[in-house]
Amino acid sequence: MKNKALKSELSSIKAKVRANIEASAQSKNQQKIIDESLQKTNESIKEVLPDEKQLFADAVGQVKPLVIDTVRLIKSGHKSNTSQKNDQEYNKANKAIAQFHFSDEFEPNLNKQGPMKYVREGVDSFEVKNLRRGYYRPDLILDLHGLDQHQAKKELAALLFACQKEHAQCICVVHGIGSHILKNKVPHWLVQHPDVMAFHQAPLEWGGNGAILALIELKDKYNRN
Repeated sequence: MKNKALKSELSSIKAKVRANIEASAQSKNQQKIIDESLQKTNESIKEVLPDEKQLFADAVGQVKPLVIDTVRLIKSGHKSNTSQKNDQEYNKANKAIAQFHFSDEFEPNLNKQGPMKYVREGVDSFEVKNLRRGYYRPDLILDLHGLDQHQAKKELAALLFACQKEHAQCICVVHGIGSHILKNKVPHWLVQHPDVMAFHQAPLEWGGNGAILALIELKDKYNRN
């Protein structure tokens, strides 16, 4: 009886193992079938659907690609011919105006007695008194200390040129006393310039005997008179 029971139990176990093996085999076959089916499906999709590039191209349509318009900045120490020409003409014109020719040979008839003073023909002589009394305060001041005659002339010409640009109606030229060279030359130069209406030895607060206050004729709409 026992042997029969054991045999029966073994047979049952073998049957279960065989069933499991068959089920496993069927499962593997099914998985294989599923994998093959998925692979075939993917291949079919690839055949039917275009790639991403083609999809993008179809979506863009007839749009033309942009041309790369990057601006390359090239550092160069040279200006264009037109720019150089304009700069040269501008500088030449300014230089010609600023370096007014003051003659050292010209000897004006100035009062040698008392304070140095001058009034241009056609200008009210009362303007000289206004300069002496300090009625006008200098808008620009030029100090010529330490300069030779050539340098002083250039600086004075540039100052008178700047008066029109800066709308300076009154200027103070500090020539100092020293050896009296610039003290004598500055009034002679000022007399020669057409924009100088009058000048007078400066009041003490602006240099006294070592400086001159000059009244300038402004030629544009900013003339404060």
